[in-house]
Amino acid sequence: MKLLSLNVGRPKAVDVPEESKRVSGIDKRPVDGPVRVAAPGPKGVGASGVAGDAVCNTEHHGGDDQAVYAFAREDLDGWERELGRTLPNGVFGENLTTEGLDVSGALVGERWRIGPEVVLEVTCGRVPCLNFQRHLGEQGWVKRFTRQGAPGAYLRVIQPGEIRAGDPVEIVHRPAHDVTVNLAFRATMGERDLLPRLLAAGEALHPELLEMARKHAAQQE
Repeated sequence: MKLLSLNVGRPKAVDVPEESKRVSGIDKRPVDGPVRVAAPGPKGVGASGVAGDAVCNTEHHGGDDQAVYAFAREDLDGWERELGRTLPNGVFGENLTTEGLDVSGALVGERWRIGPEVVLEVTCGRVPCLNFQRHLGEQGWVKRFTRQGAPGAYLRVIQPGEIRAGDPVEIVHRPAHDVTVNLAFRATMGERDLLPRLLAAGEALHPELLEMARKHAAQQE
């Protein structure tokens, strides 16, 4: 398992006149390392955990619990075959393009060591938005991505440090539950009956999703 590519995005103008946010950092490109990774601060204040990476809409993106976004190269390859087009590393807006790692099958709370220093913890899956759809230029993309059920993983920074493309990835902790990124994604995207199962992940789960699961469970009592 290794970090195939480390990707950062610069602020780029987007032609969306009806929206207040006119720039986006979703267009991420591979860079040579080393690059520092650290907790950016709470959502709404902090942006990306990857130095030099732009998060332009901190209301919905970034912050400590979405500090880094990872996507598997194997899943990009699957989309290449389905869409009939080349998908370079970083095109889904991921900071980390991995090889040999089941990103969407990872457990919430699972911890990865990347290189000699950095430790990251899985918090949830990526929720597709219209900006993602516009960036790819694929009609109906939000629905297609949701049906596929392989959203990639957001991670928080447990131990900061520097990483670079080619660094080995090691799973150093797996929690004792069955809440995967895929399961959390399905619960988020409409399968509300799955929400109570997410409670097994506890505080490792993204706090917004944890609160959603707690509210849903309370309503069922």
